[in-house]
Amino acid sequence: MTGGAARRSLAGWLEYIERQHPQAIALGLERVFEVFSRLQIRFSCPILAVGGTNGKGSTCALLEAILSSAGYRTGLYTSPHLLRYNERVRIAGREADENALCEAFAAVERARGSVPLTYFEFGTLAAFYLFSREDLDALILEVGLGGRLDAVNVLDADCAVLTSVGIDHTEYLGSTREAIGREKAGIFRSAMPAVVADPSPPASVLEEARRKGARLLLIGRDFGYQAQGTQWAYWGPAGKRSGLAHPALRGAVQLRNASAAFAAVDTLRDRLPVAMQDLRRALAETVLPGRFQVLPGRPQVVLDVAHNPEAAAVLAANLGDSGFSPETIAVFGMLKDKDVAGVVRAVAPRITRWHLASLPGPRGADARFLSSILLELKIQTPTAEHESVAMALAAAKIEAAENDKIVVFGSFLTVAGAYG
Repeated sequence: MTGGAARRSLAGWLEYIERQHPQAIALGLERVFEVFSRLQIRFSCPILAVGGTNGKGSTCALLEAILSSAGYRTGLYTSPHLLRYNERVRIAGREADENALCEAFAAVERARGSVPLTYFEFGTLAAFYLFSREDLDALILEVGLGGRLDAVNVLDADCAVLTSVGIDHTEYLGSTREAIGREKAGIFRSAMPAVVADPSPPASVLEEARRKGARLLLIGRDFGYQAQGTQWAYWGPAGKRSGLAHPALRGAVQLRNASAAFAAVDTLRDRLPVAMQDLRRALAETVLPGRFQVLPGRPQVVLDVAHNPEAAAVLAANLGDSGFSPETIAVFGMLKDKDVAGVVRAVAPRITRWHLASLPGPRGADARFLSSILLELKIQTPTAEHESVAMALAAAKIEAAENDKIVVFGSFLTVAGAYG
């Protein structure tokens, strides 16, 4: 490694690792395993891997909050980030600092030699390197894409969580829930618990669990929840817990995510015992930007990263449950390789006018393309096109009355643009 590499800033490293593989996504574990073995990384703490189409981020945030409340020192790896790359790597509840990340990137660069790594693979190995140098009690890993061939899967999880199986990333995972479910179940391990929170999982998920000899826990059969007015109850491997406050994370689907997190913690209770008060504290304190996040002030602004039809349906339900507004104004931007029409169909019944925003980068859809999709779907509500999310949001705020609602959604990039 050159002296210049040793002195790189975090921004310099991120620019560098983006150029190290001709493809942004290249699934397969051979290259990652090779560099991983050279780094000689070992973990003695329990590892929780969380995969799924939607709900991964919320479940990871809940797991971190539960274990931290119980006094455990946690490592958390998630992706993508909203504003800073540092968000992806958290140690003991704090984002990794730039110097530590730069040191980790340098270690991966030394170890990889001529092995090409994608941006995500490089970052995943750097996170593992950082975690291995910490005295951790538990490691929580969000699977980036799929499961079987995702870089996170070089580690064997002591407990795997599958939050949901929806249609997304079809060019890599397949076009059916059966095909996608099989890929996502690739994080299951023999004799280890596999917590499945999808209420109707594809048969392929159950088949993979059987084939691998995983200890399958299904929602509704082995664990679950029951809403009880302003409270709720959870039941699972360690018994029943009643009188729980609703999670600080908004939306009815968060009870499902919380149940999955509780069930995962239940399966590791011999190694990581957790008290009832720790669960209660975690429910009250867990925050996750960009997941039906309501900003203070009027008109109400809601931020949601929903970027596939399943997540958009949850967003639409949350909007329906969040109280009446004369107008619900969309600030909408998406990546062009996503199911734009599916997302629009799911949310359109809740939207009274649209401000369409072009997103940056080669994958970003421009506002004219989004407008053509709305036209194809025969959506009659008023529509305006803008060059950026910031411009779209500014126009929406001018238009909105005090009691109206503005919902900014469609991508992590869209929500990030709203923070501008």
